[in-house]
Amino acid sequence: MPDATRNKAMHMSDSAIRPESRKTVVLTGASRGIGHATVKRFSAAGWRVITCSRQPFSDKCPWPMGPEDHIQVDLSDPEVIAGAVAEIRERLETDGSELHALINNAAISPKDENAGRLDSLTTPMDLWRTVFQVNFFAPIMLARGLIAELKAGEGSVVNVTSIAGMRVHPFAGTAYATSKAALASLTREMAADFGPYGIRVNAIAPGEIDTSILSPGTEKLVEQIPLRRLGRPEEVADTIFFLCNAPSSYVTGAEIHINGGQHV
Repeated sequence: MPDATRNKAMHMSDSAIRPESRKTVVLTGASRGIGHATVKRFSAAGWRVITCSRQPFSDKCPWPMGPEDHIQVDLSDPEVIAGAVAEIRERLETDGSELHALINNAAISPKDENAGRLDSLTTPMDLWRTVFQVNFFAPIMLARGLIAELKAGEGSVVNVTSIAGMRVHPFAGTAYATSKAALASLTREMAADFGPYGIRVNAIAPGEIDTSILSPGTEKLVEQIPLRRLGRPEEVADTIFFLCNAPSSYVTGAEIHINGGQHV
């Protein structure tokens, strides 16, 4: 076999077995529920997943490079977020400083001392500020801090809002609900502002999803959901994955309701 033909054949063989360059996603709130399912979805598709949460990495998490690509960060502290952004940017250098997706999933929904709903009359102002810092300010701080990397990767930002941002919810407190409503509005603003840089920004608004954080009494809500069942974390993760990949390449500024028709 001539050298040129042999080299061409070797190149084709290498291409057939060499995996595509891995895409990278940063995801907050990765330790449970929707976040946990989302990490598994992206990892199964071959993405590098950089996870961020208040908790240290759990050895029960099944994805490759989990401990090495986990950042323990308290999103309620703006200075800590700035440090986390710097660390993420440093880690991304190993992948060419490109970021293909940022998923802002972390959120807090405080309860009163009896695990009850905190309304607009009973939510302490300092707690209100903490909720907005985690649920609203952290997403824009991360997106702004990583805009160069998102631009390089023609990335997608997905903000996780909630059905509670659209209607008064029997379990979600006022601070949580209003922070999610604000995040939905921010998603539209970000889509307009980040779009010229080739970055898409969308939101998903889950309803009653079958996770460990469901409140007692949720079963009564199921009777009012057109599909008559709870959603599965995997269904939410699949929608997030869609918004971060080519089939949604012309979708930006949208908020997708994942609630079995509960919003209608």
